[in-house]
Amino acid sequence: MRRLVYWDIDHTLIENSGISKETYAAAYEALTGEVPRAAAVTEGRTDRSIMRGLFDAHGRRMPSWSEVEVALARAGSARFEALQKRGTALPGVREVLKAVGRMDGVVQSVLTGNIRENALVKLAAFGLDGFLDLEVGAYGADGDDRAELVPVARARAAHAYAEVDERTPMVLVGDTPRDVAAAFDSGVNIVAVASGVHDDAALSAAGAPFVLADLQETDAVLEAIEQALA
Repeated sequence: MRRLVYWDIDHTLIENSGISKETYAAAYEALTGEVPRAAAVTEGRTDRSIMRGLFDAHGRRMPSWSEVEVALARAGSARFEALQKRGTALPGVREVLKAVGRMDGVVQSVLTGNIRENALVKLAAFGLDGFLDLEVGAYGADGDDRAELVPVARARAAHAYAEVDERTPMVLVGDTPRDVAAAFDSGVNIVAVASGVHDDAALSAAGAPFVLADLQETDAVLEAIEQALA
C-alpha cells in the first residue's frame, strides 16, 4: 500500500531569507512599472492569493494569472544564486528526506504555496529536489486556498501510482496554522513544525495533533509521520 507525505517548503524545508518577498516585489514591479510600497503578506498563503493581496493593497487590478505566473517565474529564477548565498536548507532536512524516502510504500512530494517553477528553484538551490517526486506535487498556481491543493496532489499521485486512491493515507508537514487548516479541511493528517514564525503553542492551538520543534531529530520526525499515517 502506498502512503503519501507532502512537505511545505518555506520555513519547513528551507529558510529563504527574504528572497520570497523580493520575488513578489520584483514580479509586481515587472507587471506595473512601479516599486511596491508595501511588502507581500505570505504566512502560508498560495502565490495566487499573495499576488492578489499585493495588488489589492495598492488599489490595482491584478492582470491575468498567466501574466502574473510568468512574472513570478522570471523573478524567482533570477534569484537562484542569491537564494543559495543567503538562504539555507533547515537543520536535519536532508537526513529526514532520505529517511522518509526509505519508509515502506511512501511517496513524498511538496504541497506548497509557491508556483511550480519557484518551488523547483528553492529546492534545487540546496540539492533537495532529488528526494521528492515533484510531478505529483501541488503548487501555488493550483488554487487560491491551500486546502484546494490537497485533492490536486492526491489526484496527481493517483494518476502516477496505481496503488493510490482516495483512501490512501496522506499527511502534510508544514509550519503554519494554514497548513493545519488545509489538512483538516481536506480530511488528511498534519505534522506541524515550529521552524517558522509560529511556535509550538500556536500550532497546537490551531489543532495540530503532532507538533515538532524542528526536523533535527530524524527518529522523532519519522515516529510522528508514522503515527500520522496510521
